[in-house]
Amino acid sequence: MGIVPKTIVVIPCFNEAERLAPADYLAAWRSLPDLSLLFVDDGSTDATASLVSEICEHDSERLQRMQLPVNQGKAEAVRLGLVHALASGADVVGYFDADLATPLSELPGMLQEFANPEIYAVFGSRVGLLGRRIQRSQLRHYFGRAFATAASAMLGIAVYDTQCGAKLFRNLPEIRDVFAQPFCVRWTFDVEILARCLRYTRSATLAPVESGIVEHPVMEWRDVEGSKLRVRDGLRAILELLRIRRVYRPRSLPSGSA
Repeated sequence: MGIVPKTIVVIPCFNEAERLAPADYLAAWRSLPDLSLLFVDDGSTDATASLVSEICEHDSERLQRMQLPVNQGKAEAVRLGLVHALASGADVVGYFDADLATPLSELPGMLQEFANPEIYAVFGSRVGLLGRRIQRSQLRHYFGRAFATAASAMLGIAVYDTQCGAKLFRNLPEIRDVFAQPFCVRWTFDVEILARCLRYTRSATLAPVESGIVEHPVMEWRDVEGSKLRVRDGLRAILELLRIRRVYRPRSLPSGSA
């Protein structure tokens, strides 16, 4: 199976002028003819808008831009972009970080996972295996392992990497509902996506997360200059994890609720 027909990848952008690489996006556009990109400019105040416009000038159908009037945060930028992509009738939608820490060359391998009709989501996973190029600082690696362990314990599922910024979803009614409402957190919304999917597995409208979502070890990932992990980011992530636990505890999730 090649790339799934009509795949839309959302690229959330906020002040990415120093890290946005038009050549990389155009290379993917040329090599993957069934891929469309939707750049969501989250109220940038630098030259991001002009760079995105430069990219989109090459193809008004497959390279599109959504402009948010004010900064709403990555979670909402991703969600609004996915809502638009899902409504367009794409077979598969997803999002990649604007700096392409996970390069778009990973798309075909991730899309191959959808050959299994039970799969409804594919999450990129940064696993440092021989033969793969995972360039990640030790601080990020160890914090990521601790955070993923905490998220796994809270959700009751084994997930290796919740925060890799490369995720794909099959266009299903349940997936559309997962993204219908704003997230309760701004930074750790990837975990909230899992919590929302769990809601549907409890009501048996989706296959269990353990079999319906697959983590795909990416061949390449790199820390991009300008992306830094600070102590306050770790504290904020922990607080948000506690908020997700409070909001999505099983007794607060009646079957079929939004």
